[in-house]
Amino acid sequence: MKLLSRSQEDYLEEIYKQVLKNGQAKVTDISLALNVKKASVTGALNALADKKLINYEPYSKITMTKEGEKLARVILNKHESLCDFFENILGLSKQEASENACQMEHIVSEKFFANFVKFSDFIRDYSRKNPDFIRSFRDII
Repeated sequence: MKLLSRSQEDYLEEIYKQVLKNGQAKVTDISLALNVKKASVTGALNALADKKLINYEPYSKITMTKEGEKLARVILNKHESLCDFFENILGLSKQEASENACQMEHIVSEKFFANFVKFSDFIRDYSRKNPDFIRSFRDII
């Protein structure tokens, strides 16, 4: 995997979401979604294109390369897994869960994340067999 800054990961994740939804991404849409200036988006797009993670030329549609798509899926999977755990296990609001997931997705190691997924799966399996488990946990938090 290519080493990216947190900001570049955020851009790549947003581009991926837009490509999934619309078949392409646009500077204006990225700018609005990430609440940044278009000039910042352009700089990030150039950096991601240099790393061969996106296809980008000024004033043309933005699409993903295979490597970019693969990396974006990993980033988005981390975000969604963390967010789901925070919301459905820890009982955080959707917004707080998403904000925390967005912070953590960039800093956790691959080993941490792999073990986190196993732990999350264990908790879910256990709570299916013991429906009061999550409720009992929430009573103490």
